[in-house]
Amino acid sequence: MHILVTNDDGPPSNQSSPYVHSLVTSLQKAGHTVSVVLPHTQRSWIGKAHLVGHSVKPSYFRPDPLTVENGRFNNTGTTSNRPLPQHAQDEEWILVDSTPASCVQIGLFHYFKARGPIDLVVSGPNYGRNSTAVFSLSSGTIGGAMEAAVCGVKAIALSYAFFDRNHDPEIISGASALSVRLIDHLFANWDPSVHLYSVNVPLVEDVGSHKILWTEMLQNSWKSGSCFQEIEVPETEDQGPEEVEAAMRKAEERAGRKEQGMADGTDTPTSTGHIRYKHKHFQWAPQFGDVYQSVEDAPPGNDGWAVKEGYTSVTPLRANFMHVPNFSGEIKLGS
Repeated sequence: MHILVTNDDGPPSNQSSPYVHSLVTSLQKAGHTVSVVLPHTQRSWIGKAHLVGHSVKPSYFRPDPLTVENGRFNNTGTTSNRPLPQHAQDEEWILVDSTPASCVQIGLFHYFKARGPIDLVVSGPNYGRNSTAVFSLSSGTIGGAMEAAVCGVKAIALSYAFFDRNHDPEIISGASALSVRLIDHLFANWDPSVHLYSVNVPLVEDVGSHKILWTEMLQNSWKSGSCFQEIEVPETEDQGPEEVEAAMRKAEERAGRKEQGMADGTDTPTSTGHIRYKHKHFQWAPQFGDVYQSVEDAPPGNDGWAVKEGYTSVTPLRANFMHVPNFSGEIKLGS
């Protein structure tokens, strides 16, 4: 099978993208042809966006063989602005300065023709879970799979749900081995009514012996108010996406471990009645506790519950905004 792999975490990195090299290597060992197009940097929480008006430029990543060093995968490689010569035998991935959805478009239609048609797009493995609606609706991982689906290609969004971030190679390898088996099974038994599957694999010991469950996506919402916090107006540049994502993952880890065991504004009216606004800066800081509490409050059977219990969750999805039924006819406005 020819599989296109993308993600929203960027090229291999112990800090921001620790899983993709393991999955690609496992897919290749299983006999699949794997083509890789990734964002050149962290693109989490971007959904199915494209950067309109942005000229997309590729670079080329050559991964080193995947080995274990100091208790972690090495996740190293070199990057070049030019591709290898046509006759070169070294493995090479494409990096683009855009979004996961754009990576899918470019991978499907602009590269890899000599390898034959792409049978399946795998988006991930995401660094962290993509269970429940509030995570999934903003997920770049699911966004990449959605893009493939609207292009008429079967797609799987794959996420690894961590409970701590020690990146144990044995646990990651177990998750990748299970993922390959599950990818093969889903592709071979694809339900024609499904556009994509969202898969969450928990990073736990011996995950291959745990249950794999069909689940529904838990429909939840943010309960604690704004997902932004006010910050002091900075004198220096904003943090980059990698720094912000790292801080958010620390918060997710704290919430995950707990799962296992705003001040008023100062806007004031003037004597003329017009509002005068205080100059403020804001930082994306979602309250992950909302998600974990919604899982605790919901009955079993949803994707969040399955991950919490250490099971692999498989949620069949359609790539559309499904309308609410039983609305029809003309709308008449009153006087």
